[in-house]
Amino acid sequence: MSDFFKSSSSSSSPSDMTAKKEAVMNGVRSEIALASAQELINKTNEKCFAKCIAKPGTSLSSSEETCLSRCLERYLETFNIISKTYSARLSREREQRQLNQI
Repeated sequence: MSDFFKSSSSSSSPSDMTAKKEAVMNGVRSEIALASAQELINKTNEKCFAKCIAKPGTSLSSSEETCLSRCLERYLETFNIISKTYSARLSREREQRQLNQI
């Protein structure tokens, strides 16, 4: 990784630098996606626990298990709908930018 931060030498082609830059950007995107997923899970756990567990104990009652399951399903379904909609929007905007460049 230290090679990446060295000043470009005459042996590094622009395409090599572009490939390195893209690799770093992909790594950053992956880390951001992982952090977002972890945050979603943590928030979901907090909210569903607060909603479904009235008296914490050593085990869950049947109604608490059902409530937690439904709560989690709703959060994940909502997240999936929002993610698909956002991805579709980004794709449309990217296509529009490409068309405008032509």
